[in-house]
Amino acid sequence: MKKLLAIALIALLFIAAWNTLDTGDMVVHLGDEEFDGPLGVLLGITFGGLGLLIGAIVMVCVAVFLGFLFAGLGVLMLAGLVLLAVVLVAVMSPLMLPLLIPAGIIWFFVARNRKQRERSASLNKMDQNMDPHAAI
Repeated sequence: MKKLLAIALIALLFIAAWNTLDTGDMVVHLGDEEFDGPLGVLLGITFGGLGLLIGAIVMVCVAVFLGFLFAGLGVLMLAGLVLLAVVLVAVMSPLMLPLLIPAGIIWFFVARNRKQRERSASLNKMDQNMDPHAAI
């Protein structure tokens, strides 16, 4: 049953495609010449396919060009945002001084505690490596 359904579907698609290519009144004009019949259909389909192919190639080239363009603009935009941030920090730094002094003191104490912990951890590790009973 499934095979019959697949064959019927393919036959219907073939009939639909054949009806779209019904060329009873198709005429292709090239310069002063008129081509109709099977040659007109062949020329029409060929030139239509070539037009689609050229359009696809142009779209890919434009997409690649826009990718490079926007990547370059993105780098410029990022540089501009960094410059803007630097200018804003420079303008706001006198206003932020009352907030930065306590933040700096807290940062100093946290960094000092972290260094003491790392130093004690490294000394403990060194003591464990130099333990004479560990080799026995």
